Amino acid sequence: MNLTFSDEQSLTRFAADFALALKPGDCVLLRGDLGAGKTTFARAAIRALAGDADNRIEVPSPTFTLVQTYDLRLPVSHFDLYRIADPDELDELGLAETLTEGVAFVEWPERAESLLPANCISLTLSETRDDGDGRSLAVAAPVEFMARLGRSLAMRAFLDANGWNAGFRRFLLGDASTRAYETVERDGEIAILMNAPKQPDGPPVRNGKPYSQIAHLAEDILPFVAIGRMLAERGFRAPQIHAFDLDRGFILLEHLGSDGVLDAHRKPIPERYEGAVECLAAMHAAGWPDAIDVDGRTHRISAFDLDAFLIEAELLTDWFVPRATGAKLSVAGIEEFRKLWTDLFDIVDAGEKTLLLRDFHSPNIIWDEAAEGVSRVGLIDFQDAMIGSTAYDVASIVQDARVDVSPALQMALLDRYCFVRMGQGGFDEDAFRRAFAILAAQRATKILGIFVRLDQRDRKPAYLAHIPRLQAYLRDSLAHPALTGLAAWYAEHGILDAKIG
Repeated sequence: MNLTFSDEQSLTRFAADFALALKPGDCVLLRGDLGAGKTTFARAAIRALAGDADNRIEVPSPTFTLVQTYDLRLPVSHFDLYRIADPDELDELGLAETLTEGVAFVEWPERAESLLPANCISLTLSETRDDGDGRSLAVAAPVEFMARLGRSLAMRAFLDANGWNAGFRRFLLGDASTRAYETVERDGEIAILMNAPKQPDGPPVRNGKPYSQIAHLAEDILPFVAIGRMLAERGFRAPQIHAFDLDRGFILLEHLGSDGVLDAHRKPIPERYEGAVECLAAMHAAGWPDAIDVDGRTHRISAFDLDAFLIEAELLTDWFVPRATGAKLSVAGIEEFRKLWTDLFDIVDAGEKTLLLRDFHSPNIIWDEAAEGVSRVGLIDFQDAMIGSTAYDVASIVQDARVDVSPALQMALLDRYCFVRMGQGGFDEDAFRRAFAILAAQRATKILGIFVRLDQRDRKPAYLAHIPRLQAYLRDSLAHPALTGLAAWYAEHGILDAKIG
């Protein structure tokens, strides 16, 4: 890639977009003569990684110190090798250690070329012939990084095309999927930029189909746009969609704020959890279509069918059980597990149906204290929505997988939901509470498998800390008379007492 920049401002903006494409292990080599702009580029990239829109962070040249380190979201070390006497000094400066968890910018890499890691990202800066302020930049890098950089530049082009060309991008978060989010700031206004590239279907796992198809997971952004618009039209607080690109997978969203339903100690705020279940009660009293049009395309909302129900539950037998016991289940054990859950599915499938958001819990709820009613509850995760039991989302928030919800608060939330629904008329409380126990158990079962998978496959061990809480939730749900047979199966296989570390 060969680029030309007319001034320092355009170069530093590219450096910021470049920085947002970096990940741990990336080593960036900055080549060029004195005054070519190597330190300028590194400084802009480091400030972007720090989320420093106002250039407040001091980023000195490491000419004399040889290396400057920055403890950021993505740790950074900035090396200047101009003054090293021997290439072997690179080991003493800690380049290898830096790249285990962070990234490195290396000026004057020629001084230790033979000791630099393979597959570095090489940037060569030079002055343009006719303009002392202009710069040329040649980028040579592995294909995988060039794809990441291309994605970041495409995001910038999307912002430019929608009036946010001067917006400062700051990494916000990446979730358990492949989606990532940034904030974009422009003249005091903040928006959310969702980066959700279309996902391939993946390998077949059951009956020739990939997991995402069986579980009805969104593979592009069409469902998010469709469901978000529908929720907003019905008076619920989904973020306004400023712009979107269905083909590339970009959405520019209203920033609903950063206040949630947990206190400073990450404990549930009862009034806010109560507001959340009241929002669900209002949602469940409404009728919902199963197809939505978006700019000539149609999103069909899938039913939460038996295949989806079972493939979720089987995450426990696929991931959790082998990790807990050191062995795979027998064919007979799996068949018994499937039969128990199939019978339970028949119970919930015969009951009341609604739009279920699927991941309605504390990380996905924004609270607006200044609003009233359902508008207090900001909804930010609904792209995997289905049509299914009213109990599903209630189970998701009442037995929040990420935080401890006390038995007393669980009971109060269930009572509040049922009270509101009874006031709407036509509500079968006994059937709902039975469905709640079944779906709470199914969700805990699914998430136990997911959290082990996140550790084992995706190298995200932090999720294992939530497993004892999920086992406690599951123990409570299995006490319901409708789940007696399943409780016996879980006891036989030691699910509730397994230690995962």
